[in-house]
Amino acid sequence: MSKELKYCTRSMKDLLIDMKDTSELMMDLAYSAVIYDDREIAMEVIRLEESMDTLDYYMRISAMLSARRIDEAEALAGVLQTGAAAENISNAAGDIAKIALLDLGIPAELKQDLRSAEETVARATVSAKSPISGRTLGEIELETETGMWVIAIRRGRNWIYDPDHSTIIHEGDVVFARGHDDGVPLFMTCATCEKYQRATFEPERVLGDLDRAVDMIVEMKNMSELAVGLAYYAMLFYNKDIAEEVKYIEDKMDGMTYELQHWVLKSAKHLNEVDQLRGLLHLANASEAISDAAYDIADVVLREIEVHPIMALAVRESDEMVTRIPIAEGSAVVGKSLGELKLETETGMHVMAVKRKGRWIYSPGAKTVLCFSDVLIARGTTSGEEVLIEMCS
Repeated sequence: MSKELKYCTRSMKDLLIDMKDTSELMMDLAYSAVIYDDREIAMEVIRLEESMDTLDYYMRISAMLSARRIDEAEALAGVLQTGAAAENISNAAGDIAKIALLDLGIPAELKQDLRSAEETVARATVSAKSPISGRTLGEIELETETGMWVIAIRRGRNWIYDPDHSTIIHEGDVVFARGHDDGVPLFMTCATCEKYQRATFEPERVLGDLDRAVDMIVEMKNMSELAVGLAYYAMLFYNKDIAEEVKYIEDKMDGMTYELQHWVLKSAKHLNEVDQLRGLLHLANASEAISDAAYDIADVVLREIEVHPIMALAVRESDEMVTRIPIAEGSAVVGKSLGELKLETETGMHVMAVKRKGRWIYSPGAKTVLCFSDVLIARGTTSGEEVLIEMCS
């Protein structure tokens, strides 16, 4: 197949939006492929990786055509670094997808825990009786009803990677949605019209500290995704404090990778087939690579490189956006925990961090109580942002 590049008339902003959205979609699909042992999804990630390569070339060409003066070149350097980071995220997602393609060993305990991570991906085949069949995503308002938002749709052999409010859901569509684990039963029941039963399993083997290894992998997945979200936030608001935190996460991920490698090597002697643990190493290395790419984005802020205006536009206009929302006095959320509020299911927004009196709470849990003057850093859809803003007003 020819890979000849033709002149692309698309703007650099549109290219950057596509690279950001595609790389984040690839992360979601890659983890889904591993969780559900789905080779078809894994192959789709590989095809998307090839598309990202092309977008990366177009981005570089556009940047070279745009720079006329030294100050323009300096501003575009940050854009190019962000684009390269998105490309690295897509490469890491491709490595995760290969776990399913190459049948690398992944403990069943890990697959179960990945489904209940901070954010998880679920898939469902739309039933003819489903209330979402024949309706648009805008009419369904899945984000506010279930806390899950649709990231991709497979219709026969065709895929829809960027569904919007005008996209119609049809009977037989395979819908992929991302959100908090609490929203999965609501989403599955809505799409299939069947009661959702969580999968149960019996461990096939007993390895020392397996729980700790699984917890590390899940934490690395959550932290790498958090790092990407915070990096884009740091870029959007040119916030050096958040950029420093991305650097801290990247350093911590390095240490966790070394610890997991040590556990795998120590545990291999107890197994006849060491391939059963190769997937853990592969997944850990890919997650660590994603955090490295997030740091590359934050590094633009840390080096005090002037951010080109298209960066803020690209982050705000992408399918999934990052927002900063202050909590007003007398707000309905004051004094309530995130668990009580169920913001993921009520708004479809995922709270990544909370700023309180100059200090940050990262990866807040269900027991985190919100206070007046807190500032929420959340990611999700534009419609979800509107609901969350109203709740915090």
